[in-house]
Amino acid sequence: MIFLIGSILLSSFLTIAFKCCTKLSINTFQAIVFNYMVCAITGMVVSGYIPSVTYNVAQPWFKWSLVMGAGFILTFYGIALTVQKRGLAVASVASKLSLVIPFLFSLFLYNEDASFLKLAGILLALVAVVLTLYPEKNIDATSKGVSLKVRLQKILLPLFVFVGTGLLDTLIKFVEQGYIPVGDNDTYLINTFSVAFVIGFILLLIQLGLKKLPFNPKAILAGIIIGIPNYFSIWCLIKVLKEYGGISSVIFPVNNMGIVLFSALVAFIFFKEKLSWFNWTGIVLAVIAILMIAFGN
Repeated sequence: MIFLIGSILLSSFLTIAFKCCTKLSINTFQAIVFNYMVCAITGMVVSGYIPSVTYNVAQPWFKWSLVMGAGFILTFYGIALTVQKRGLAVASVASKLSLVIPFLFSLFLYNEDASFLKLAGILLALVAVVLTLYPEKNIDATSKGVSLKVRLQKILLPLFVFVGTGLLDTLIKFVEQGYIPVGDNDTYLINTFSVAFVIGFILLLIQLGLKKLPFNPKAILAGIIIGIPNYFSIWCLIKVLKEYGGISSVIFPVNNMGIVLFSALVAFIFFKEKLSWFNWTGIVLAVIAILMIAFGN
């Protein structure tokens, strides 16, 4: 239970940190790149082990860590942009209602039970996604063309987060079940975070070289602040899956419900985010859907 609570609080902190980066004018992409460097270093400190490249390449999970590393940095950046464009609450719902994807994979790949209430919860979750992602009417734009572009961006960004996060959660479960030996969790995570850092750092060097953006020294500190809890959020989730692997279709919903509720509360109280009635209805339905999926036995 303590690992589940840790996953909820640490995952919520990540989206809150992106909101703070925006307010402090810290380049989020640079912060994300350094965050993954910190994640890898944190893993080495925690495990007391520096994995060798030769050992990693020989492992059956190596190819999956490459895929996850690329997925991590792309999806994480998508979450950061969604926080900027749509707010903390919408980003949280978009990423955590993605539980629909690993839930469905759990049913088909691992033959986990699916009651009528769970399936109804899936349908309700999809409705909640549509309502939550519905853009507000008041968009600052000087022309119809710009307005359409902005509206599409405000829908597609959280939709990308929804799909990307769902696929990553599914991959975590898939790799944890079939490819990671007992005691090798830290090695896998360190390698995955290292891949994410290398990909991000190359992209960052290209942007700096082309003078697309200036280097932001504050991003290094932000990366440290984000990176340590980011590592432990994934670490806690894998620990929970190891302990309760047979009921992952319940673990993911409970974990995500806690993150949605906590993030929405922080967004409303501390950041005074304004959402439409469509969005608030979507958030309420999201919580109900998650409860139905989690406890619909």
